[in-house]
Amino acid sequence: MESLNKYIQHKKGTIPLILSVPHGGELKCEEIPTRSIGIRGVDKNTIFLAQDLIQQIKNIYFTRKNRPEIPSFVFSNVARNKIDLNRTIGKAFNQDSPLARKVYVSYHNTLKKFITLNIEVYNKSLLLDIHGFETRSRPRGFRDVDIILGTDNLKSLVGKPIKKSRWSDNVRGDIIKKFLELDIPIAPGHPRRREYVLSGGYITKKYGASQIKNSETIQIEFSDRIRIHNMDLKLIVLKSLAEILFKYFN
Repeated sequence: MESLNKYIQHKKGTIPLILSVPHGGELKCEEIPTRSIGIRGVDKNTIFLAQDLIQQIKNIYFTRKNRPEIPSFVFSNVARNKIDLNRTIGKAFNQDSPLARKVYVSYHNTLKKFITLNIEVYNKSLLLDIHGFETRSRPRGFRDVDIILGTDNLKSLVGKPIKKSRWSDNVRGDIIKKFLELDIPIAPGHPRRREYVLSGGYITKKYGASQIKNSETIQIEFSDRIRIHNMDLKLIVLKSLAEILFKYFN
C-alpha cells in the first residue's frame, strides 16, 4: 500500500486529547486534482500553532507531574484546494481521484482510531479541531473576537439537551471563563452582543458526544492576530489553553 506520510502527519499521544488540523497544509500535490467548488483557502500557521500547543502541554505536564505527556495529533499537509477534510467524503475532493480518497479515508480513520483508543484506556476523549479565521472577514456589526468555539450547539460535548444553568459546566465553559478573565475576546462569551459564532464543521459533529459516547469535540478557531501577527498574544493564548487542558485531565 502506498505510504501516505507525505500527506498526513500523525502520532498517538499519552493523554486523552487529540489535535486535528485539517486546513493547515500547503503541499501543492500536483498528483491530486484541484477542487472546483467550496472554500479553498489555507488556515495559515495552524499546524505550527498546534505544534506549539503540544509543546506547551508537554511543558506543563513536566513541570507539574514530572513527566512530558503529549496529546495525539493528526495534521493534513495537503492544501485545502485539493482536499477539504472537514467535509463529507462526497464534497471533500474531486471524486475521480483515488489518491485523494485514500488520503481522506486515512485522515478520518486515524481520528477514529485515536478516539477509540482514548475511550478504551481513559473512558473519555477530547478532540480539538484547529482552524483559523481572518479578522477582516468578520461580518459588519459583529463583535471583534480572537477565538471562536464551535460545539454544534453543545451537542458535541454533552450529546443531549441540558438545562441552561449547566451550559458552562464543561471544558468549553472553562475556556470561555479563562479568556474572559484575560480580556481576550472569545465567542461565545458576550450574551448581549451579536457574535460571529460558528457551530463547528463535519469533524466536530461526526466525532462528538451526540455520535460517540464519551467523545467530546470542539472546533477552535484562532484569529490571524494570534496565528500570524502577534506572537506575544499567541504565547499567552497557548499557555492558558495548556493550563486549562491540564486541569481538565487532572
